[in-house]
This record gives sequence, C-alpha cells and structure tokens, in this order.
Amino acid sequence: MDLAQGLIIITSVHLLAAASPGPDFVLVSQQTLSNGKRAGLLCSIGIALGLSVHILYSAFGLAAVIANSSSALWLIKLLGGTYLIYLGINGLRAKARRGEATTAVANQTALKTIGLGFLCNALNPKAPIYFISLFTIVLSQNTPVQHLLIYGIWMMVLQFAWFSFLTLLLSRPMVTDRFQALGHWIDRVAGGAMLLLGIKVLVSRTS
Repeated sequence: MDLAQGLIIITSVHLLAAASPGPDFVLVSQQTLSNGKRAGLLCSIGIALGLSVHILYSAFGLAAVIANSSSALWLIKLLGGTYLIYLGINGLRAKARRGEATTAVANQTALKTIGLGFLCNALNPKAPIYFISLFTIVLSQNTPVQHLLIYGIWMMVLQFAWFSFLTLLLSRPMVTDRFQALGHWIDRVAGGAMLLLGIKVLVSRTS
C-alpha cells in the first residue's frame, strides 16, 4: 500500500475513532465548558501527545505483544481504569463557583492541563487493539520506517484538529454563557461519566 492510500485510510478511520464518545471526548468537553477555551486546547495538545506512546510501542511491535498478553493488557486496564476513576471522583466533588471561573483556570497550570489529556489518552486500555487493527490494514513488512513516522504524526495532527474543533465549538459565547452557571454540574456529570468508564474498564474482560 502506498503512502497516499495509507493516509486516506488512516484519516477516515481515525477521525471516526476520535469523534466517538469516550474518555478523551468527555475530558475535553468538561475542561472547555468549565475552564474555557485555553484549557480545552491545552487538554487537546495533551491528548494528541498521548498518541505518541501508542505509536512508539506499535512501531516496535509491542502492540501485538500487549494485545496477546493477558497480564500486560490487565496492567494497562488497571492503570487506565484507576486513572479514569480518579478523574471521575474529582469531578463529582466539584463545588459551585461564585465568580471564580477565571481564578480556577489560572490555578490550573498549562503543564497540568496538558498532563491530564496526555494520561487520559496514554492510559486508554483499548488503544493497543485499536492500533493493531488500524496498522494491520496500512502496514506490511516492506513498509518504510519513514511511512510509519508520517502516519504517526498525521494521526496526532488529526487528533489535535478534532478536539480543537470541539473546543472552539464549545467555547462559543452562546454555549459558554449558557453552561457557565452550571459549571459544577457539568463537572459532576462529566465526573460521573468518567467514573462509569473507569469501572467499565476494570470489570470488562481482557480477552
């Protein structure tokens, strides 16, 4: 498969995967609606950077090992599920803000917000199987290393572009003003979703 054909397949598949509701979607929505556009964009950067973890282990063939090793997959599920539950509990504990929205954003550093997105994506237990499925389609033993690098960077660009679009959509004044007064409820609903996702990850079968 040539590079152009591979990029077309990756673009169509990965955009659908990024747009599907999941931990990344919930986290970016919560950060944007609660803390504003800056927080949403920083979180989007972190999520895009989180893909580099999956791309690297896929490049070295570890995706196949993880997907076929119950112990390795169990460890990823444990880490990912625990992190989602941690985010969920923090969301459920959110309190009403009385004119403190800008202070909350200031107190949450850029690095911390990027880190939230990075860990949310990097610890996604479904990623190994997803990357195996996608790379099996576009890669072969004769695929040049530079093609894999291009595929990986392009997927990160797509990931960032989608969540940036979502952030810009949710940060429009009409949307922001409507949800600002309900910020703590947004945090709690998103937290509940994260908590349920984390529990689902932990109780789901590894096979």
